[in-house]
Amino acid sequence: MMFALAMGVPTAFAWWGGDAALQAFLVSIAITLASGLWVFLATRHSRRELQPRDGFLLVTLVWTVLPVFGAMPLWLQLPGLSFTDAYFEAMSGLTTTCGTVLTGLEQLPLSINVWRCFMVLLGGMGILVLAVAILPLLGVGGSQIFKAETPGPMKDQKLTPRIAETARGLWAVYFLVCVSCLLAYRWAGMGWADAFMHMCTTVSLGGFSSYDASLGAFNSPLIEAVAVFFMLAAGINFALYFVAWRRKSLKALWADFEARCFWSLMLGSVLLIAGVLLAHGTYAEPLEALRFAAFNVVSIATTTGYATTDYAQWPVFVPVFMLFLCGFATCAGSTGGGIKLVRSLLLLKQAKRELVRILHPRAVQPVTLGGGVVGNEVLSAVLAFMLIYGAVTIGATMLLLLSGLDVITAFTAVVACINNTGPGLGQVGPAGNYQGLTDFQTWVCTLTMLLGRLELFSVLVLLTPQFWRK
Repeated sequence: MMFALAMGVPTAFAWWGGDAALQAFLVSIAITLASGLWVFLATRHSRRELQPRDGFLLVTLVWTVLPVFGAMPLWLQLPGLSFTDAYFEAMSGLTTTCGTVLTGLEQLPLSINVWRCFMVLLGGMGILVLAVAILPLLGVGGSQIFKAETPGPMKDQKLTPRIAETARGLWAVYFLVCVSCLLAYRWAGMGWADAFMHMCTTVSLGGFSSYDASLGAFNSPLIEAVAVFFMLAAGINFALYFVAWRRKSLKALWADFEARCFWSLMLGSVLLIAGVLLAHGTYAEPLEALRFAAFNVVSIATTTGYATTDYAQWPVFVPVFMLFLCGFATCAGSTGGGIKLVRSLLLLKQAKRELVRILHPRAVQPVTLGGGVVGNEVLSAVLAFMLIYGAVTIGATMLLLLSGLDVITAFTAVVACINNTGPGLGQVGPAGNYQGLTDFQTWVCTLTMLLGRLELFSVLVLLTPQFWRK
């Protein structure tokens, strides 16, 4: 029912602009609201505390059901758009993936583009985080949902004693960053509608745009600088902003070990790619090379998916390296996808410990991160995650290859979807999209997006026999 109310935002744009999608949104709101009301009436007398398994099941169900309603306005309004493609587009928005099956975005009704981008905003921090703040008011605890939804390996850390306060605090930070981004885009020269849509997809690291050429359509170094700033801001743990606000100090943004590694990785990667572009003669001027390297590297590494040029035409090392970055560059607790930088750091430290153990079998070498000792249960969870991550990536790639897709498109599409990045290489590169995929291939990518957004465990745990045992 709240999701139906969220459709009021694009409906207001449709009414204000008098575009053709107004009826599609009114019908979609009515169906979504009626569906929610029916579920509420059918279950209103059921009262019990959520168990951990309920949290995982509810999270997965919401993330698979909401895209059905999110796809409805697109399906009703856009002629020739199949339900498969409409569902893919909605799932891509809500999972902040940014892969699209649509072309001619400039010719779409404004409200359709607004809805695509607004879904990305809702999915950015996870629409269930908002629900966590509401559920206690209904007498239902929300900690199980928060644990299932929050990205990162150390999910049990709380910023406040009450989980609802944590959720509200994160949403308050998210809202303030969104307002700042909106005003910055407007100041940089965007119109209000474009500023709103690109704010939605920048802060949430989702990358949808109202132009086929993405932010390249503006050809503005100032707009690109604003985008880079807020993509970097959204790439670190939002909880750090919450802590900085409570302590009235920005030191928390640098004191965090993972955040420091993130800044260093971004700076080093941008300088490396700029140097490669200069060395290969892709750009003649250092500032021009730095401009295009900074924007596109930060965009892909933070799993946003904007582009200002067809970087697939750059020296082959560059786009492959950028896709490599999108797998692990963003921080846990950010709006980005992928493995998360903290997991990569823990894997490196664990590998170092094993090497030392080979030479000194009796040495006691605890794994530390940011001055604290990391428990073996966390390390085991990280290793299990990486094993499943690799298995899903290989399995989905094999399915796409079996369906007839070429190896570059198949592999990079899976990497882009599981890391919620959007553009890959080949057919799904920055100059193309997912429109040419068959229905089977589209569903494989859709499932991969879902698995990536819910970090694999939350979905795959439903497939274990133990989950369904009393």
